[in-house]
Amino acid sequence: MTVRAGGVEPWTVRVIAGADAVAFVREHGGRLFVWPLDMDSPTGGAVVFALEASTESPGAEREFARFAGEGFDVLIDTSAHGAPDELHLAVKGWRHKRIRAYWNGHSFGRE
Repeated sequence: MTVRAGGVEPWTVRVIAGADAVAFVREHGGRLFVWPLDMDSPTGGAVVFALEASTESPGAEREFARFAGEGFDVLIDTSAHGAPDELHLAVKGWRHKRIRAYWNGHSFGRE
């Protein structure tokens, strides 16, 4: 599914998700919030970040760009790192299922 931001920015993000990830998001309200967490890194000043994802909003302190897709919306906090070219989604966990998001297929991003 390819989604396009509905605001000022002309970003397009390709969402790659299996049927289980799509079903998980739809069953939990049809919206997925994705935001970066900057990490301390020993990479000589490069910014390294991981992604958090939830079907529940992390709060009003973040600003999200809404990407409308087929069957559900993806809301990405683009304020610090923009938007990825691809957002990979996967359901993880045996007892407690949760959704995970990957920046261009990687578990972390680097600028």
